[in-house]
This record gives sequence, C-alpha cells and structure tokens, in this order.
Amino acid sequence: MADAPIPFLDLAPAARAEGVIALPGSKSISNRTLLLAALSTGTTTIRGLLDADDVDRMLDALAALGIAVERNANECVVQGQGGRIPIKKAALYLGNAGTAFRPLTAVLALAGGDYELSGVPRMHERPIGDLVDALRILGADVRYLANDGFPPLAIRPGYFHPPHARDRVAIRGEISSQFLSALLMASPLLTADGARAMTIEVEGELISKPYVAITKKLMRQFGVEVAQDRWKSFEIPRGARYHSPGSLAVEGDASSASYFLAAGAIGGGPVRVTGVGRASIQGDVEFAEALSRMGASIEYGEDWIEARSGDSLEGMIIDCVAIPDAAMTLAVVALFARGPTTLRGIASWRVKETDRIAAMATELAKLGASVEAGDDHLTISPPRSLKFASIDTYDDHRMAMCFSLAALSENGVRIVDPDCVRKTFPDYFSVLRKVLQP
Repeated sequence: MADAPIPFLDLAPAARAEGVIALPGSKSISNRTLLLAALSTGTTTIRGLLDADDVDRMLDALAALGIAVERNANECVVQGQGGRIPIKKAALYLGNAGTAFRPLTAVLALAGGDYELSGVPRMHERPIGDLVDALRILGADVRYLANDGFPPLAIRPGYFHPPHARDRVAIRGEISSQFLSALLMASPLLTADGARAMTIEVEGELISKPYVAITKKLMRQFGVEVAQDRWKSFEIPRGARYHSPGSLAVEGDASSASYFLAAGAIGGGPVRVTGVGRASIQGDVEFAEALSRMGASIEYGEDWIEARSGDSLEGMIIDCVAIPDAAMTLAVVALFARGPTTLRGIASWRVKETDRIAAMATELAKLGASVEAGDDHLTISPPRSLKFASIDTYDDHRMAMCFSLAALSENGVRIVDPDCVRKTFPDYFSVLRKVLQP
C-alpha cells in the first residue's frame, strides 16, 4: 500500500546552507533518451536514468507499445525496434509529463497505428495545436477528443507516401520548444526509407533554444545529424535513421541543481552539486551565471558547480527565455536581494504545469514581496524580512522546490502538498535537509 499523502510540510528556519549534493538524472535527457533508444536499431544501456513520475509515464508507454525495457537500480536496457512500433493499438495515460506527451504524439502520428493519448486535467489544458497542425500537414490523422487544440488525442494511420508525401513543414516557436523537439525526434521515421530529407521551419521566435540543442545532441548520439540554419530551419537528411550508441549516461538535472545552488548563494555555502558542470549539454546551467551576476560566488568543474554567498545579492533585470524552469528559482532568490528583480522572457510559464506567472505572484506576495506580473515578466521587490507563509503548490513540483528556499529566513516556511515533487525529484526534501543548517 502506498504511503498516505502528506498535506503539508513545515521547514524550520535555517541559518546556513552547506554541503555536496549528487543530482538525480535530467528529466529532459531521460525521456528523450528512452524514446530514441526505443526507435533505434540495437540495444541501448542507459545509466543514471531519473527515477520519478515523468519518466515512469514514458516507461509505461513504451511497455504498452511493445518495447522491451529492463530496469534495475543502476541502469536501464532498451531493446530498440529500428523505427517500428510493435503494438499498433493502445491507449496511453501520460499524466502531466510534457516530455512524454509531445514527442510520443509526433512519433505515434507517424507510426501507422491507432492510439489514444490522455493525461491529468492540467495536461488537457496545455496547448498542443501547433504540433498537431504540423503533423497533419505531413499526412498524419490526429483528432481532438475534447477541445480543439488540446489533449486528449486520437491518432489513426496517416498518409506519408506519394502523392501525399511532404518533405517540408513549419511550426511556431513561441509557445513551446517541445513541439519542435517532438518533430525533430519523429522525423527519422519518414527519412529512413531514403526517399526524402525533411526540413522543419520555425515561424516566429523560438523559445527555450537550449532544450532544442539537447534534442539535437542526443539525436547525434543515436546517429542522426541535424543540419541547422540559425534557429530558423532544421534539416534531417535523406536516409537518416537511429542506431544505438550501445551505452550512455544521463547527466544530473540542471534544473534541480538550481535549488541547491541558490541555497548556497542565499545561505553562505559552499553548496556543490555534482553531475553537471561546464561540460553539460543543458541550458539551465546558465542559472549559475545569473546567480553570479546577482553577486554570488560561483565555481565550475567539468561535472560540478559550487555556489556560495558573495558580498550581497543585488536585484537586476534578467532575460530568462533560455532558462524557463530554473528562472522560477531566481524569483525566490529575488526575495533575498537588495532592490527589485525583473524576470523577462517567461511567457511560457503560462502553459506549464500550472499558470506559473500567476502562481508565483500569489505565493511571493504571501511572503511579503511586492510583485508586478505581466504577460512575459515578473518584477519582485523584496520585503525587509520574510513572513511565515503556507505556500500552495498547484500540483507543480517546481513551485514546491523553489519556495522551499524561503526556509533560509527567520520564520521558515510551510509547503502544501509536498508530494508533488514526485514528478521529477521524489526525495527532494530529504536531500534539501542535508544542506540546511539551523
């Protein structure tokens, strides 16, 4: 029997943060790697896979699609299917895992089967219309089961051969980079026969570019080189198909690193995270640079980053378009800075696990901050001292984790529904306690 949910968690006031933390695997890399391994020719051994709900949703989906995956405590072995999905009819429940829902939508739309994809109510509020429109242009048959533009979805066999074959498609870039990543990962299902290349054009400004860079680098590891013209077009060559690299390791999660690095910057430090460093392929390592500009002392190794307090933290204007997840942590760091901090380039927060702009504004105000929220920005003016507050988390793991840093104050903080961190970091609070000191 599963443990009963904990309604709230009180974090006692902490005067200092210090320690070394081994990060869990990256969610973005874990789910991309699992899917690419499943589509490859050959067997792939993955080390350091994230153990959390979002990855469980991908693993459940692969099992339902007939792809053999063996997992133990240290590694995961995936039997690749060479671009083929063995089971042609399935209903998949994907929770609120965007890194599973979007790429699986693209892959299954090109796989020639009958599938239904659904998730939690919030997933059914997160837009997917731009991806569906692009897939339909390519010949896919994707239908909405409730509201147009949103999950749940029904997929039926499409038409991808002459005279219906297309070798070029456009997709908007300003809503979610996951749409482009999904198309990129799925395209070798069309190019593998050698009849055509595939060009994907980006309309408008592409947000979260580092996540697309992760997708390209992982595709290269599986044998598919994507040619890129700035951030406006991407070409998958004729004959491109996935081949297993044999084995690979998942980096530590750079978004999760942000909470501990911020704790070091606020609480004296040093706090060191291992598993990411200057060699990381994840864009969220740029969070450490943002901390440095605010006044924290940051040091890097090949696979570690360390943060400690500098003279003081200073509020500033920060462009967060490349680090949308880690930017949430900066909003809480702003509570400990001198002067206001403005985060820009965060419009994508509106369509995440919750409306994060509205949620952050509400909860920051509970702690005593003055907050101005706009469509694409948040300005936080810190209080003289933080109030004790009960922080609502909106079933959003990042709300719970970033607001835990408010414990580095005179009054501590209460986190409602702390179990929501199971989405990406199930033991987050026990790990956090290792660095927080009275």
